Amino acid sequence: MNDIRFNEALAIYNAGDYYQAQPLFETLAEEGSVEAQYYLGECCLRRNTAKAVEWFLKAAEQGNAEAQVSLGWCYYQGQGFLKKDYREAAEWFRKAAEQGNAKGQDSLGFCYYYGNGVEQDYREAVEWYRKAAKQGNASAQRSLGNCYFEGLRVPRDNATALEWWLKAAQQGDTETQYDLGERYYEGEGVEQDYAEAVKWFLKAAEQKHYEAQYRLGHCYYHGQGVEQDYAEAVKWFLITAKRGHIEAMYALVNCYGKGLGVQRDHDKSNEWLKKAGEAGFMGPPPRE
Repeated sequence: MNDIRFNEALAIYNAGDYYQAQPLFETLAEEGSVEAQYYLGECCLRRNTAKAVEWFLKAAEQGNAEAQVSLGWCYYQGQGFLKKDYREAAEWFRKAAEQGNAKGQDSLGFCYYYGNGVEQDYREAVEWYRKAAKQGNASAQRSLGNCYFEGLRVPRDNATALEWWLKAAQQGDTETQYDLGERYYEGEGVEQDYAEAVKWFLKAAEQKHYEAQYRLGHCYYHGQGVEQDYAEAVKWFLITAKRGHIEAMYALVNCYGKGLGVQRDHDKSNEWLKKAGEAGFMGPPPRE
């Protein structure tokens, strides 16, 4: 679409200012722009899910694949006063997938993998994941890697699994980055390599992945894959503890209690022990 007004609205939307973009898309949507109707739905989704569904439906019925996927997820999650309906969700995903839309293909693969809205069929899941993965969809690449790792309707193949995981991780997919860190840390499907684990934990941690931040602190605490650095460990433990991570809270109990990476402070140690208890801590975690 070459409409200058649409391009202006899209630039604002891509900059993350959805509220400012919304009225601009609304004008175009009411004039009949299908693309604007889809983007207006995305803007509304953050404040008025019922209105979002209305605009997604308008665009989806006119064949907009992105709107079909978004509408499918509204049905899948029961948003916008829609009753959860996996079958309806799968049908909208299929419409988008059959147009070659990678998000639709990945979403339809997800439905087949879990048997939601369709009969569970790993072979179908793999085929749709593969279509999306070849288009560069990181979520599908991660899922396809999992299928090869688990041997679901494809030969179990750790090398191929790793190949797809790496494609997703290199695109910045935080879940895959964290999973790769875990694979290398545990030596699961790959040769154990703490340094490689730290590399992927760090990438995910820098994108605020909750568990990766804790695992990175754990590696610094124990000197696994990096030189032991209690101060760096405390930095990461604090980040995750403040977000409610129980094991990180207990790690801080130990660090403040023994003066590891911080000045010894029994008051702070007791403070974190209390917080850990309030969060449900029942005893020393397995990794600390």
